[in-house]
Amino acid sequence: MYDYGYDAGIDALMGSMSAGMWLFALALSVFAIIASWKLFVKAGQPGWAALIPIYNMLVTLRVAKKPWWWIFLLLMSSVPFVGWIVSLVFSIMVMHGISINFGKDSGFTVGLVFLPIIFISILAFGSSEYLANKIDIDLDSDSDYVQM
Repeated sequence: MYDYGYDAGIDALMGSMSAGMWLFALALSVFAIIASWKLFVKAGQPGWAALIPIYNMLVTLRVAKKPWWWIFLLLMSSVPFVGWIVSLVFSIMVMHGISINFGKDSGFTVGLVFLPIIFISILAFGSSEYLANKIDIDLDSDSDYVQM
């Protein structure tokens, strides 16, 4: 007959797999924070902004040269039906702004959208420069763009 009793080996295996996944997620999160910090510094922004949840979105908008009020559009993902679509579209536009301001093309934007941790790391740790400070961009004091 079959024994349908308790098997401690399965629990131990599942526990170690769970712990491994948590450690991997923690390591990936720490790496993402370091890459964002380095990216912000490269763009002339405070690196510590990568640690503060909403403020890092404002700094990201500043790096992408997008209006500050886009933060509301990026935070719309909790609105039923259309919120996640609006948030996704504007997130892609922000990624494209970052890509362009670092001198990359639309192909790099696709990489930022689908593999953000890898492509942000390429921008942060690679030889690319933040070009938006070198290009004459019209940012009046009355402008909607993020200026702090």
